[in-house]
Amino acid sequence: MRKAVAHRLGDHVAVAVADLRPGEGVEVAFLDGSPPVRLEAREAVPLGHKIALTDVAEGQVVREYGEPIGRATRPIPAGAHVHTHNLRSLR
Repeated sequence: MRKAVAHRLGDHVAVAVADLRPGEGVEVAFLDGSPPVRLEAREAVPLGHKIALTDVAEGQVVREYGEPIGRATRPIPAGAHVHTHNLRSLR
């Protein structure tokens, strides 16, 4: 079952379409038609929140929709919850 959706291959984050539990396998569907990918949730990710698809370095620009949405304020490992505690908006 697909539990997260990303817009484009190359995005750093996907949006959870269900509450995710630590250690849970997550299949990510891409709206651009790219093949789905699987990863493991490292921590709880609430419905509607972002999960990291790749490791993101501190200071790195984070992309969603193929566009920059923020900058990582600390290292973010793949499968981690991405939110205001580790991402600063570029707006």
